[in-house]
Amino acid sequence: MDVCGNVESKATEKSIVDNQEVVWYDARKTPFSLHGFSDPINDEIFRRVPKDIAEATSEGVANLGRMSAGGRVRFSTNSPYVAIRTKQLFIDRSPHETLIETSGFDLYIDGEFGSRCVREFRMPYDMTDGYEALVYFGDFKYRSITINFPIYSVVENLEIGLNPDAILGGERPYRDIKPVYFYGSSIVNGTGASRPGLIYPNIISRELNIDFRSFGFAGMAMGEQVLSEWLSKQEMSVFVCDYDHNAPSVEHLENTHYAFYETFRKLKPDTPYIMITRPDFWTRIYEQEHILQRRDIVMSSYLKARANGDKNVYFIDGMSFFTGTHQYECSIDGVHPNDVGYLRMADAIGTMIKFVLERGGIVG
Repeated sequence: MDVCGNVESKATEKSIVDNQEVVWYDARKTPFSLHGFSDPINDEIFRRVPKDIAEATSEGVANLGRMSAGGRVRFSTNSPYVAIRTKQLFIDRSPHETLIETSGFDLYIDGEFGSRCVREFRMPYDMTDGYEALVYFGDFKYRSITINFPIYSVVENLEIGLNPDAILGGERPYRDIKPVYFYGSSIVNGTGASRPGLIYPNIISRELNIDFRSFGFAGMAMGEQVLSEWLSKQEMSVFVCDYDHNAPSVEHLENTHYAFYETFRKLKPDTPYIMITRPDFWTRIYEQEHILQRRDIVMSSYLKARANGDKNVYFIDGMSFFTGTHQYECSIDGVHPNDVGYLRMADAIGTMIKFVLERGGIVG
């Protein structure tokens, strides 16, 4: 039975996870809804960027575009537990990141008053190509579920496991607006968050109940024209440009930042465009002059766009993110935010996105 539409997912064989009987369903099939991917039904992996566009951009984007940062699967069920079974082609282990962040999944319950994290799907540390895990609720209450994909893993397959007697239905819908698109560095990508649901685009998505796409490319967001051209052809409600950190030099940022915006604007003359500067001014005291130079370049792009008559371009000063009593506690390494840092970024950027959407009459 399905209370939200016809169930096309075909249950595969039963198995036992954590001593619970489980029936497996393919996450690519109805009524599961996938978000944040290029073509998850037909692609061989859950990739964020079409293969031809990623390869035309750079080798680095071709690699990172295969990874599932910002991806989600959403559905509803009254199963007293939800399991996952994954096949992953790449498992990342880094000294400054958790394995749950890089290669794991976490689960949220979505409700009328927002979403809350239940827990992560914890894996064996020595996994090499995927894993099975289960999150237990304890009763047959009907719930809307979001499962967040890993930040730095290439996911080939995902199956969802439910109690054999459970109802399976569709997602609790996002607001009926086009997704927000985020483009930028490893900070957009999610480096430093303790688990996938705590990257700032995910936090904003939950707070505003909006869909999004993440185009964070750790170390590889260089403001390439080919990517700006492709992004400008996509359907979105707001575009967030946050790649200051990855520009390899002040000169590179100066040569690409306004040009990236200008290319985007040719096909998207009215889409709200938010420019952001890097957040680590206070935690990188020896680079402050360099950071200020980059900040001025982004500010100049904003002011030039405004002077040319664009009233739908906005600026957020990254220096404002990590301030106050705990300003030095917002990063794992002086560069990448930790969970506190991502929450602060989400508050500021989310407030701007909400303002932009309200100003445009898209949401009330």
